[in-house]
Amino acid sequence: MISPSLKIELSTMPSEPGVYQFFNKEDKIIYIGKAKNLKKRIASYFQKNIGSRKTKNLVKNIHEIKHIIVSSESDALLLENSLIKKYQPKYNILLRDDKTYPWIVIKKESFPRVLTTRRVEKDGSEYFGPFTNYKTVRTIMDIFSNLYSLRTCHYDLRQKNIIENKYKVCLEYHIGNCLGGCEGHQKEVDYNIYISNIRDFLKGNLSSSINYFKNEMKTASGSLHFEKAQKAKEKIELLENYQAKSTVVNSKLNNIDVFSIISDSSHAYVNHLQVAFGRIVRFHNVEIKKKLEETDKELLLMTLVNLREKFSSKNNTVISNIKFDKILDLKFISPKAGDNKKLLDLSVRNATQFKIEKLKQVQIVDPERHTNRILNQMKIDLRLNEMPKHIECFDNSNIQGSNPVASCIVFKNSKPSKKDYRHFNIKTVEGPDDYASMEEVVFRRYKRMLDEKSVLPSLIIIDGGKGQLSSSIKALKKLKLENTIAILGIAKRLEEIFYPNDSIPLYLNKKSETLKVIQQMRNEAHRFAITFHRNKRSKQALTSSFDGIPGIGEKTKIALLKRFKSLKKIKETSLKLLISEVGESKAKKLKEFLNSMK
Repeated sequence: MISPSLKIELSTMPSEPGVYQFFNKEDKIIYIGKAKNLKKRIASYFQKNIGSRKTKNLVKNIHEIKHIIVSSESDALLLENSLIKKYQPKYNILLRDDKTYPWIVIKKESFPRVLTTRRVEKDGSEYFGPFTNYKTVRTIMDIFSNLYSLRTCHYDLRQKNIIENKYKVCLEYHIGNCLGGCEGHQKEVDYNIYISNIRDFLKGNLSSSINYFKNEMKTASGSLHFEKAQKAKEKIELLENYQAKSTVVNSKLNNIDVFSIISDSSHAYVNHLQVAFGRIVRFHNVEIKKKLEETDKELLLMTLVNLREKFSSKNNTVISNIKFDKILDLKFISPKAGDNKKLLDLSVRNATQFKIEKLKQVQIVDPERHTNRILNQMKIDLRLNEMPKHIECFDNSNIQGSNPVASCIVFKNSKPSKKDYRHFNIKTVEGPDDYASMEEVVFRRYKRMLDEKSVLPSLIIIDGGKGQLSSSIKALKKLKLENTIAILGIAKRLEEIFYPNDSIPLYLNKKSETLKVIQQMRNEAHRFAITFHRNKRSKQALTSSFDGIPGIGEKTKIALLKRFKSLKKIKETSLKLLISEVGESKAKKLKEFLNSMK
């Protein structure tokens, strides 16, 4: 049976590719797996009908689940491979062998060879990969051989040996696959241009190769060599669809710690990635509750020291989204581009996802904490003196000045309090005057609350710009409440937030929870107002049709409209059914009147 904590954790899992780890009660990894969809894959272990005994035993021993999201299914495969080799979990079998995925290496030598390998060595060479499909590697190598005349021999082509004529050209030179650098027929500087282009290719810059094949295709088609042109076209399509690198690449990214932090007003969320030979070998997420007003820099430094000690990390290079001066003999990097930036982006993405999951879990198990966090964030964002536990929002509704109405909706603890919603018929304003209507409604609302000694709100939100806000402030001044209740207006077009006596509006982040709450209130007030307005117009239109019917009073009109909705339906109703609704006398009078209507 799944524990309540695991059940909550499963409900907040992301539906993204990644790698997951199962831990037992002793905090030991017992299984590592990959998934195209983490949420679906992990949930499958906890279905009622599990056929495999191994899976049943595994599930019984699961005490904790950890996961990391990656960019693609291929990245998940590579990461799963490296983690299983490192930790050798009890229930993993398939990936325990020594099989590794292929790399492409540019050897550190004169006239460098470009080779494929399954072993990464510390020999100064450049390694690119790993690749999940060896066919892809072979295709890339074929492209290189078609593009560039690369040597395949094992000669030591230092300039000294070439001058001394130690080597002779081979068959590869004679068939055009090599330009004969061993005898000085090709200069090393020209050969290194090939290597530079290959390096760019492997780093994702395919433009030079694509342009090469485009020119080849045009030349071949111009010479009526259509088969050759077709082959060039196929290679262009392959290049355009090919991604030269995955998230886990270049072995030169070695012995690196990656730290990123995401925070809100009450908590911080830290992600740690440990990288060796271009592969992520460890990941860890930490939630930190803020005790004081600690900065992200302070929290990250504290977490960095603790986690490095916990995992016995000796890495001298730290990549972080917070800038640090050199400390603890560590080299800190805050990259703006390149391989390091991609690693940092991955860490930030995981920290952000971790925060989302934690907030969802808090919303389920501790709704009060969730509410306080939102209200505290609103207090900070809106520059309020207190948390807005009680908020009221106003909106007007009229069409060409007819049937003007207004609404007041109430949020308590960031949730709608529908029993406190109020409708208003505009009484003192004639014609379409939103400003005067808003002043009337705000005045009536808080005049009554003062008379009834009700608890006033901590924040008033006006749906509208400076004009509606100014009119509302006039009403509060009449009641001497202008310095008692915080008030602001929100304009729909740019989501501008206006304050009293401030001509410069506030712009909140479009993704902020504060703005989402305000938008929700504004939309709810609009819905409530316009629904009331439509009902009023419909009722007015229908009731006016009953005018002049003898013996039919106001109560009877309302009862008939509630039951039959329209005059047409009443006219089509049998006399017997009408008698059962309003009595024989009224039913006969109504029928006579309706039958007399053309």
